Amino acid sequence: MSQIPESLRDIDLPATDDLLREDVKRLGTLVGEILAEQVSPGFLDDVETLRIASIRRREAGAPLEDVAERLRALPLDRAELLVRAFASYFQAVNLAERVHRIRRRRDYQRLGESPQPGGLEDSLRKLRDEGVPAEAVLALLPRLRVEPVFTAHPTEAVRRALLEKESEVVRCLVEDIDRSLTPQERRADVERMRLALTASWQTDETPPEKPTVADEFEHVAYYLSDVLYRVLPVFHEAFLDALHAVYDISPDELPPLLGFGSWVGGDMDGNPNVGAQTIAATLSSQRAIVLGRYRRELEKLADLLSQTEGRVGVAGDMIARGDDYAQRFPDAADAIKARHADLPYRRFLTLVAARLQATANDHDIGYASPDDLLADLRLVEASLRQHRGDHAGGFAVRRLLRRVQAFGFHLATLDLRQESSQHDIALAAVLDDESFPDRDWQDRAQRLRDLAGGKGRAGNPSAEAARPVLDVFRTVAESLPRYGARAIGPYIISMSRSAADALAVLALARLGGCVDGNDAVPLDVAPLFETVDDLDNAADTLRSLFADPVYRAHLRSRGDRQVVMLGYSDSAKDGGLVASRWALQQTQVALTALAAEAGVRIAFFHGRGGSLSRGGGKTGRAVIAAPRGSVDGYLRLTEQGEVIHRKYGIRAIALRNLEQATGAVLRATLRPRQPEPREARWREMAATIATAARAHYRGLVYESEGFVPYFRDATPIDVIERLRIGSRPSKRGNAGGVSSLRAIPWVFAWSQNRCGLTAWLGVGTGLVEGIERYGQDAVAEMARDWPFFATLVDDVEMVLAKSDLAIFERYSLLAGDAHARFYPGIADEFARTRDVILAIKDSPRLLDGDFRLRQSIRLRNPYVDPISLLQVDLLARWRAEGRPEQGPLFHALVTTVNGIAAGVQNTG
Repeated sequence: MSQIPESLRDIDLPATDDLLREDVKRLGTLVGEILAEQVSPGFLDDVETLRIASIRRREAGAPLEDVAERLRALPLDRAELLVRAFASYFQAVNLAERVHRIRRRRDYQRLGESPQPGGLEDSLRKLRDEGVPAEAVLALLPRLRVEPVFTAHPTEAVRRALLEKESEVVRCLVEDIDRSLTPQERRADVERMRLALTASWQTDETPPEKPTVADEFEHVAYYLSDVLYRVLPVFHEAFLDALHAVYDISPDELPPLLGFGSWVGGDMDGNPNVGAQTIAATLSSQRAIVLGRYRRELEKLADLLSQTEGRVGVAGDMIARGDDYAQRFPDAADAIKARHADLPYRRFLTLVAARLQATANDHDIGYASPDDLLADLRLVEASLRQHRGDHAGGFAVRRLLRRVQAFGFHLATLDLRQESSQHDIALAAVLDDESFPDRDWQDRAQRLRDLAGGKGRAGNPSAEAARPVLDVFRTVAESLPRYGARAIGPYIISMSRSAADALAVLALARLGGCVDGNDAVPLDVAPLFETVDDLDNAADTLRSLFADPVYRAHLRSRGDRQVVMLGYSDSAKDGGLVASRWALQQTQVALTALAAEAGVRIAFFHGRGGSLSRGGGKTGRAVIAAPRGSVDGYLRLTEQGEVIHRKYGIRAIALRNLEQATGAVLRATLRPRQPEPREARWREMAATIATAARAHYRGLVYESEGFVPYFRDATPIDVIERLRIGSRPSKRGNAGGVSSLRAIPWVFAWSQNRCGLTAWLGVGTGLVEGIERYGQDAVAEMARDWPFFATLVDDVEMVLAKSDLAIFERYSLLAGDAHARFYPGIADEFARTRDVILAIKDSPRLLDGDFRLRQSIRLRNPYVDPISLLQVDLLARWRAEGRPEQGPLFHALVTTVNGIAAGVQNTG
């Protein structure tokens, strides 16, 4: 038997990860010292004993009961402290690993032998080597767009104060990333980290009240204004560097390649807390944040650009503009010190800041649009260029220019989303027709055409039942002139099933006065296809829309560009992962061809979540695996839950993720995969596998009597439904069952109990069916050579590696007699899926080809396992006491939910 590590910090890592091992050990030691100080040395001993027992179970096959018996019936305060202790340890591991990603990037850059795989330079080199000329790359740039969209779907709710403390720890680790600090400097950093970690220990992770929409906005705003605001110009600089390194070209300016969106404040689907008021408030808050950032940056620029008249020349048009502003803003001009009178750039930028303040105060003399501010900044940049000042401030001015180009006066595009049935209810009211929602779609579409085209009239346009919906469109109409066209994103129709659903939005928009000067509705209408059946019927829906003269006129006003949102979450909940992925693939193929035939540019918006069951996974691989022609220079996708924090919580990692996504879009657009003669056969095989997988999945989830009660007993769904981590209810309506449950809590519940069922149920059955019909070699070839299927198999393998059926069995036993009915079948399908994936990959173990991920999971599991066992024990106690929603028992349970989510990752 191999030697068992007494500590996770002793786990075997390659030599390239020596510094990661040191960081893990350093942070782990700090956490241990804090536990001894804040609780007691005896408590730290208990934690160490549990940890070693958990490691022995993982590494030496010791019984799970050895760990469970140490945790059974613990006092609540002790149980909660243990959960927080273990969570603190693997959060330290998370931070060390994130910083190590930065270290690896620096190593690539330092060595300079080859660019980091997946980055911008690497992607451009691949394109060049495949024969793509510089002219083709430059021609793509004006329409190249990568746009992450942050949504209010939290599976974790981290206080901003804790985010800031985490950032302090990261700063300390980065400062000593290559061990260049002196011993004295390193000791000072240790104390800074100790302060941040100790204060975090003394801070409750969960606020006492459920967050409001404003609270959710504050959370998302942290990433937009504190991280991405700073990263954006660095990304553009990296792109320019890559173009120069690969193609030896240096464009004077790049178009805005990145944009950012948000659903917070605009996602009305199933959330009664969101509507016209939150839309207006969110737009106002975003504007205030970004204008404040610009003002602070202008003040820094004014200090930086200290050039004096007489030493260098200054452009006359900038001087003239400054004189004009001095007349318009006399108070600001008078406040400029006399001894700064010979500093023309400082004077001008001070007056620009004054005009920006007037903009924030909604004064007429403020900037009418971001373009006016850009014009002033370009005066400064041009003056510097003309007078040998490019290296005396031009760099800093260009950074602000790029920010204003991207963030405008809106910071992030606010999407709007509402379920189609809510539109039908509103239309029934304004049309005085209670039966309207029940009519077939052709009848509804016929009745809506005149309204949607601006020719019809409603019988009762002021109907009270329609007011909330119409108020949204009124708010949009009022907001666009103030915030700009980019402030409002697509209007997304959930549960979109026919052309009538899109016409309904146009009709309601006109009734709400949301039209522009050309009498067109100034919104992209985006149907969201969510279930497997809706995805299968999407081509018919769009074909009807493209043939409709009213809708086609609307499309022309939008540049003949149709946004389509693809729902990964509900389709997987509906039919399982394989059926969902296959339906999504087929839909993109069909809609791409249909749009080309109709002369429309299709823009796919991917509604991906954090977990594999909800479309999560590596963005770059997903883009490369997309159907040929479906990317076309455009990537828009949702970022949800803990994924936002993991991908955008640290600037260097945010930059890396944006580079990887953009590099994949470049490659998929300029050099899509060559036609593959085997693909017709693979599509036939994938359809067979998806059909069998869906039948097995639905057979258990939707067709097995008693499964819903089993699900509710064998997962902590009853705790999740009571969590105060999001403003949106966990269900659509009041119906019971899986159908009404939103995809996020459905997936979250199965990740909490360590089963991961939503990602692999039916996969094994489908693959076995494929092997029986086509042979193992054929399926293995498809899993090796077809990017779509290879990505699917790798994703499932990752979830299997994170799952633990022995721990899940403890949860299943909470279901009483139902355990014997359901658990054996679930365990059999898990084993079937694991065995068939190992067989087609010819692997001896899961993740055999991904050492880093395998070791990362291995590092965390012994920390997560005790939390899971405590959760099982606390669930039984809580349910026995009638599920109280207050008090120490529920609070301890919530702590376990947060701890497992942070440890398992990819949960929501």
